[in-house]
Amino acid sequence: MACYISSNDNRFYVAAESSFGAVAAVTAENRIPAIRLAARQRIERAERKDKSGGRTFVGIPSGVRRGTTFELATYMTSWVNPPTEPAYGALFGAALGGAAAVFGGGMVAGAVDKTLEFAAPHGLTPGQAVTSNGELRFVEALVNAQTVQLNAPFTVVPGVGAPVGVTVTYAPATRLTSVSLYDSWSPAEAVQRIVAGAAIDRMRIKVNGDYHEFEFSGGAADLIDNSSFADGQGALTAFPVEPGVEGLNYAIVPGHLGQAWIGVDPNRMYTLTSAELTLDNDLDLRSREFGSAVPRCIVGGRRKVTLDFSMFCNEAASMTALYQASRQRSPMGVMFQLGEQEGQLFGVYLKSVVPEVPEFDDGETRLQWRFSNCRAQGTFNDELFVAFG
Repeated sequence: MACYISSNDNRFYVAAESSFGAVAAVTAENRIPAIRLAARQRIERAERKDKSGGRTFVGIPSGVRRGTTFELATYMTSWVNPPTEPAYGALFGAALGGAAAVFGGGMVAGAVDKTLEFAAPHGLTPGQAVTSNGELRFVEALVNAQTVQLNAPFTVVPGVGAPVGVTVTYAPATRLTSVSLYDSWSPAEAVQRIVAGAAIDRMRIKVNGDYHEFEFSGGAADLIDNSSFADGQGALTAFPVEPGVEGLNYAIVPGHLGQAWIGVDPNRMYTLTSAELTLDNDLDLRSREFGSAVPRCIVGGRRKVTLDFSMFCNEAASMTALYQASRQRSPMGVMFQLGEQEGQLFGVYLKSVVPEVPEFDDGETRLQWRFSNCRAQGTFNDELFVAFG
């Protein structure tokens, strides 16, 4: 006898697509520990104006355009298989557009303030991340083939011969890509779904919650399921079978662990209470053209990266400098490091953020400054970098 399906008997997989809407194959390594996936498909309810002789709605014909949207939330977890990119790395690649840039690590030949020298040619580019002793930093500029300038100094200066860890970095690109999201359930007789051609319009990264969270939302080419599958959907001839179900090996990173570096001359800020970064791609799916009931490709508009953050106020010179920068609209660097251990590091780097004048919040016993809608800027596809280490 059929019974209820537990909402906990749910597994998610994600993989980058080779072309928009063509469902990508997944393996057990593509499974992600998502919190929820909300996928919706609606038809365009065009109003009928033909005179039927009565007041009864006579229905909508089949084959009308359909619109598909999705929202996905996942925790930040440990990176268990470097240098292979994390399973949810495909989501960051789709949100920013750039391919994963893997740095295989190296050895320190010398380090002074923000300058880091390697014992051999590093092969890094501006925006890529490096790690040392549980800290993550981004390359601000190249000095030479063996030396880089970082966005901020390490709090523990690495000594000669110290290892520099493996990282994978994602950067913005002009063209966006899509992913396939598998929504698998137990028992096997339940309806299984795939969000094909998932294009990420908005990405949110939250800092200092109970756990670090990532959220992705946008539109998609189609929502496919095994109960109504037809040959050709998602460029498939048969609905894919879920990979062998195995236990997930990961650890969730507590939301209070990490570092914040903010300022024209970045200083480590110890009084941050919350932060939320939002990437808006101004996405448009090519869905209004004659001859197709589903979207055909992704078109990104002007990228918008904004930052909201709050911090307790104190009399430190770095706080005064931060307020002056907001009054003068002086661009400043912002970096958040989430996590404090190798294999559990995630970094966000905004090289040029124009801060808005903060709101003074005196509703609690300690004064807080709330900075809202601070916009990141850049030169060309360089306003935002994210990395795992």
